[in-house]
Amino acid sequence: METAYLVGALRTPVGRRGGGLAGVHPADLAGQVIAALLDRTGVDPAAVDDVILGCVDTLGPQAGDIARTAWLAAGLPEHVPGVTVDRQCGSGQQAVHFAAQAVMSGTADLVVAGGVQSMSQVPIGSAMAPGGPYRGSAGWAARYGDQEVSQFRSADDIAAKWGLGRADLEEWALASHRRAVSAIDEGRFRAETVPISVCDRDECPRRDTSAERMAGLAPLRPGGLTTAATSSQIADGAAALLVASGHGVRAHGLRPRAVIRHLSARGGDPVLMLTAPIEATAHALARAGLRVTDIDRFEVNEAFASVVLAWLAETGADPARVNVNGGAIALGHPLGATGARLLTSLLHELERCEGRYGLLTMCEGGGQANVTVIERR
Repeated sequence: METAYLVGALRTPVGRRGGGLAGVHPADLAGQVIAALLDRTGVDPAAVDDVILGCVDTLGPQAGDIARTAWLAAGLPEHVPGVTVDRQCGSGQQAVHFAAQAVMSGTADLVVAGGVQSMSQVPIGSAMAPGGPYRGSAGWAARYGDQEVSQFRSADDIAAKWGLGRADLEEWALASHRRAVSAIDEGRFRAETVPISVCDRDECPRRDTSAERMAGLAPLRPGGLTTAATSSQIADGAAALLVASGHGVRAHGLRPRAVIRHLSARGGDPVLMLTAPIEATAHALARAGLRVTDIDRFEVNEAFASVVLAWLAETGADPARVNVNGGAIALGHPLGATGARLLTSLLHELERCEGRYGLLTMCEGGGQANVTVIERR
């Protein structure tokens, strides 16, 4: 079996809703970062076998196979195909998994993978049917009944199940903002970020937030604990990675930066929904022959603060190694792009800290989770 290498990884800044990226067509958003990736790695675009992008709510400017549109919008060769995938919040991460699997199978040597989302132009949930995707399914109702299925409910139920108070959630959220602001000020994201339009840095982290401000917000559900402050931010962005086989590395004179050591996806309770990363992480570590203490850096998507805190409680991971440069609570969560954005940041952070192993996981709609383990070269 071929080895899947990460050769390059870049992303746009993450723009806040209505911010610097709001008017950029998603095809241009992804196309510009793809073009920059190929330029930085020195790969001939004509040698790329496929383009795989994650995207959620593929309507309007995101419809019609945005991966193909983005590649063409960037002025790249017409013979290279593209495909768009949707595993909800894990779409960008799944795109990289599909790219790696193509390389590992020997059917491709160079694949561009990533994700894109313009939540300013296509509001979250635009593709959902009224009442949600499960409404009207007899099979679903027979199995799960006619109960509320929402991420907000899940976030609150997780907090209750793991005994988390509102102060615990807000403490994590505040730390996320502080870590993100420090990362920006110290230039930690500079090497991984491609300026787009007027947006040259991440826009979502709040320098002026405080525990007092967070405590004054109303919960998202009556009687709940989760607020806007302890939830990921609606945002715009794109990210792209170049995945190569050993043959591709040698043929094109590339320098591998990391090996994809493990990739998997697992499902869990679709009503509780956001706890799948817990079991998925245990499964991935066992398959990779690693312990949680072997991992130098973790990226656990901050869909909600309760998700990360429950994951920490169950895995025993060192909080000091988790989301060290902030997470989606501070940096934003452009749904289809986030998995690729997190993997991009994880690779660059491993290089910065000279760590060996990095692990990325994220919760996804339907009660699913992807896990990627990379090993720095």
